[in-house]
Amino acid sequence: MKVLKFGSASIATADKLREVAAIVTKEHNNIIVLSSMSGTAESLAEISDYLYKKNQEGATEIINKLEKHYLGLVSLLFDKAEFQEKARAVVSGKFDYVRTFTKDLFTLFEERVVMAQGELISSELFYLFLLAKGVKAALIPALDFMRTDKNSAPDPVYIKDKLNILLETSKDADLYITQGYICRNAYGEIDDLRKGGSDFSAALIGAAVNASEIQIWADVFAMQNNNPQYVKNTTPIRRLNFDEAAELAYFGTKVLHPSSILPAKLADIPVCLKNTGHPEANGTVISNKTEEGVIKAVGARDNITAIKIKSGRMLLAHGFLRRVTEVFENYQTSIDMLATSEIGFSLTIDEDKNLEYIVDDLKKYGTVSVDKDMVIVSVIGDLESEHTGFAANILGSMKDIPVRMLSYGGSKYNFSFLINKKDKEKTLQILNDKLFN
Repeated sequence: MKVLKFGSASIATADKLREVAAIVTKEHNNIIVLSSMSGTAESLAEISDYLYKKNQEGATEIINKLEKHYLGLVSLLFDKAEFQEKARAVVSGKFDYVRTFTKDLFTLFEERVVMAQGELISSELFYLFLLAKGVKAALIPALDFMRTDKNSAPDPVYIKDKLNILLETSKDADLYITQGYICRNAYGEIDDLRKGGSDFSAALIGAAVNASEIQIWADVFAMQNNNPQYVKNTTPIRRLNFDEAAELAYFGTKVLHPSSILPAKLADIPVCLKNTGHPEANGTVISNKTEEGVIKAVGARDNITAIKIKSGRMLLAHGFLRRVTEVFENYQTSIDMLATSEIGFSLTIDEDKNLEYIVDDLKKYGTVSVDKDMVIVSVIGDLESEHTGFAANILGSMKDIPVRMLSYGGSKYNFSFLINKKDKEKTLQILNDKLFN
């Protein structure tokens, strides 16, 4: 059994839904995980915003507009009058339900219910479309098996038990359709999986059924070895291990959220990134296998703030670093890179909303200087293999670029350094030419 997840862009139109149907019907006994259709989440969020502001007229206007869009989609998607009528009933029923929230006090609970309608609509319409094509499909509601605990973390035992019962109940089906992102919390309320959403759902489902593979279908061919927006001659990455993928996701690639594929890593299930428009393309396979001594990619993370603290009191002092890092903890601000010396240290953050207060507190411990608009560039791959000179090659290629900080050794798969934003494009191209060409 495989798990195939399709994101919003992959199911954005009637034609794209047909493409997805052609992909999923090539094999039987797989689970299909669907996001909401492109633009729907944004519209539902706008509806919720109007309801919070008690602007029922504004909310109703957006509801009517979105319902009209879906009714138009139904006309394009379904040929048979029988299924067109059923699909219209699904759409009307969902939006009539959303309209009930324009009459009462709107809370976070109601907002999550409203937001969940996007995944429910897309999955139910796709399920009806498969039935209309003669496919023996079963709709498995995520709200019946996907649950989080009191800490908002997924409950894998509950998910596995409930999902397998539901699959056994519909064991004669050729395909199983379910929703990504949405779930119930420990109190039975409709909730969501936060960051990594539908990808996280697919990984949790894959682990629960011990899938042979998890496929993440999007509108890109694969992860690239560099950013094609800035760099010429980038190439797709065919294979990554999970740690390399997590590093690459954190340092610039937005294809996957780092935590979303953790369940697949722990269950040793490969994750394959595929392109919906070009299903024949190989894509990128992410697994626990490592290609030794191979640099896979270069990534960049923008909007970095560098903070330097200098103090003679730090010399031979115990606990000085702890006291300083507690300042960032107090303001719930994560530190990305850290470099120390005898009389000072530098660090970076990517969230500066509390920067003014952080700097004010840090002045208790030394002289503080701040540089904004910095960039962390990261070289990713197996960088600790014997008989390799990766560090020398990387630093040698950077001889004409001012480097502010280095981070090497914290991870086997990551060599990072801090540069000025103005040097980003030049740096990425230099590294691409030196390391890959």
